[in-house]
Amino acid sequence: MCSGFTRRVIPWGRKIVLSSSRTITTKKHLKIDARTIDVFRRLNSSQSTALVFPKKVLNRYQSTLSSTSAIEYKLTHPRRKPPPLPKIDIPAPSAEEAVTNILYNTPAPSPSPPKRHMFNCLVQNEPGVLSRVSGILAARGFNIDSLVVASTEAADLSRMTIVLRGRDDVIEQARRQLEDLVPVWAVLDYTNTMVVERELLLVKVSILGPEYLHEQLKAIKYEEYNNEFMPEADLRAESHDSDSIFMDNQTKLTPSSLLRQKFSHLRALTDLAKLFGAHVVDVASDNVIMELTAKPTRLDAFIKLVKPFGILEAARSGTMALPRTPLLGHEEKVAEEDSGDNLIDASMLPPG
Repeated sequence: MCSGFTRRVIPWGRKIVLSSSRTITTKKHLKIDARTIDVFRRLNSSQSTALVFPKKVLNRYQSTLSSTSAIEYKLTHPRRKPPPLPKIDIPAPSAEEAVTNILYNTPAPSPSPPKRHMFNCLVQNEPGVLSRVSGILAARGFNIDSLVVASTEAADLSRMTIVLRGRDDVIEQARRQLEDLVPVWAVLDYTNTMVVERELLLVKVSILGPEYLHEQLKAIKYEEYNNEFMPEADLRAESHDSDSIFMDNQTKLTPSSLLRQKFSHLRALTDLAKLFGAHVVDVASDNVIMELTAKPTRLDAFIKLVKPFGILEAARSGTMALPRTPLLGHEEKVAEEDSGDNLIDASMLPPG
């Protein structure tokens, strides 16, 4: 505070009489220093006036005991209304403009997703037919999942079963092109037909365990070399290295432990084969060959289950299919007989 000034505490509601015949009315205690009184004395007025201090402004951080203070503040300080929004006159489109906008904003129909299709082609049993059929499918960019060709009960007729994936419209164009070929008798679409599908699987599985799979694959690779393509010295050295690598891992276990491990894996594979209806067609010292004939989806499941044992080789024949013969019930037979009775025999009609 500045020195030389004194303050007086005066209760509100009392009048302060100055030398210039001016009075100040207060309502509560107010601290007034000498400088403030001097300002009041210097007011340019000759008449005696009464100065009234404004209402005391509540401190921002001062707590109020009245619960209606917020309501009083809202009544004394009304909020300003926001200005009205501008009005926009949207012109009403004509019928032609509305239809044009709808057609323009409508998205194009999404193409159908690729679907599995199955064709059964009856072709002439002659050379070059398979290459012509596969050439048409390759020109369309199809990836053939399965292609099986075999002779039928007729000597000059062969049956070709093709399984591929693609959109319906593109597959239909390919089917029509196949029918236009000269050696093709007919193309049957079994996509939405109830058929019997079968596929043959031969799989060679290791019975030593997955930790020996890498060495077994190396041994198979070395056995495939022939003396005509590799000198005898190199072949002898390679075979010696492969045997040493293969035996190094086998020496980690005792012969008895290794024998028990082999028969444990063989028993597990045999039990798994019985669950799927597969047959063990060959047993060797370190692997077995199993045969399974079932639907393609069942073969996929079987391969996934034997994969942890270690698959050395696998071969699939491809899908073969024949349509099922529908069994008609009593109501369907009656409906078929009624439809046959309504047919008109042309020979019974009068001439002309």
